Amino acid sequence: MQSNRALITAAYAAFNRRDMDAILAMMHPDVDWPNAITGGRLHGRDEVREYWRGQWETLDPKVEPLRVEDVGNGQTVVDVHQVVRDLSGKILVDQSIQHVYVIEDGLIARMDIRIS
Repeated sequence: MQSNRALITAAYAAFNRRDMDAILAMMHPDVDWPNAITGGRLHGRDEVREYWRGQWETLDPKVEPLRVEDVGNGQTVVDVHQVVRDLSGKILVDQSIQHVYVIEDGLIARMDIRIS
């Protein structure tokens, strides 16, 4: 089983290259994921797949992990730099935020977003 750091790093790399199947394979089948666009939560790989599919049709997000730290209680906190562009390349968002993951049995079970 890979470390949480290796899992998280691989997940960001897969997201940034739009490798949907690779990143979804790193998630628990019943993953609990935030809907950063409209609010609420997504549940399960299929809902996350549709969310990202729709997002990538209108936006070009890129997230780079800057620091990955296991903080106990099964949580891994990642400081990320996030840049979101529209499809013409115009920057819509350029910010640093935190993603907080719960990893169970080597799979991402939950993610939350902290914006400072």
